[in-house]
Amino acid sequence: MTINIENILSALDWQQTASAFIVLFAIIDVLGSTPIFISLKNKGRPINARNATLISTALLVGFFYAGDAVLHLFSVDIESFAVAGSLIIFLLALEMLLDIEIFKYSGPLKEATLIPVVFPLIAGAGSFTTLLSLRAEYRSVNIMAGLLLNMLFVYFVIKGADRVERIVSRTAIYVLRKFFGVILMAIAVKLFTTNLAALISVLD
Repeated sequence: MTINIENILSALDWQQTASAFIVLFAIIDVLGSTPIFISLKNKGRPINARNATLISTALLVGFFYAGDAVLHLFSVDIESFAVAGSLIIFLLALEMLLDIEIFKYSGPLKEATLIPVVFPLIAGAGSFTTLLSLRAEYRSVNIMAGLLLNMLFVYFVIKGADRVERIVSRTAIYVLRKFFGVILMAIAVKLFTTNLAALISVLD
C-alpha cells in the first residue's frame, strides 16, 4: 500500500489541526506537569524524555485507530462515545478551573518514565477519550497532525523541565491552566450538544 503525500496534504486543514492541537494540549497539560517531572528527578527517578514521548505517541495513535474497532465490538457508535467523552472532558475542565481532584490515580509508582509520566500524565484516560471524541468533529489526518505536534512539544518540555520552569513561572502555568480549563469546558459543551443532536435525529 502506497502513501499518497499529495492526498494527505490536500486533506490537511490547518484550522482543524490547530483546534485539535489546542484541545490535546489542554488535556495533556504537559506544562502543568513540569513541577511533577522536576520532583521525580529530584527524588532520583529520572525520566527518559525520548522513551516517554515514543511510548505515549504509540499508545495514543494505536488507540485512535483501534479504538473505533473496540467501539464496534461493543456496538457503540462514535456519536455516543463523543457524548460520553464530552462529559469526561467537562469533568477534567472542572478539575483545572476549581483546583479539585476528581480522577484519582493510586497505582504503583516504580518506574517514572512509564508510570506516572506516560500513564496517566500524558497518555491517560482524558487523552484517549478526547482523541476518539474529536473524530466526530475533525478529519483523522488533522487530529494526527495536532497530536504529533503535541508529542514534539511534550518531548522538549520533559527534556528541559528545569529550564521550562525557570522560563515559564508557576504563576504563568497556573493562569494557563485556568485559561485552558475554560476552553475545554466550551469544547465539551459543543461536543455534547452537536453529537446529542445527531443521536436524537437518528432516533426520530
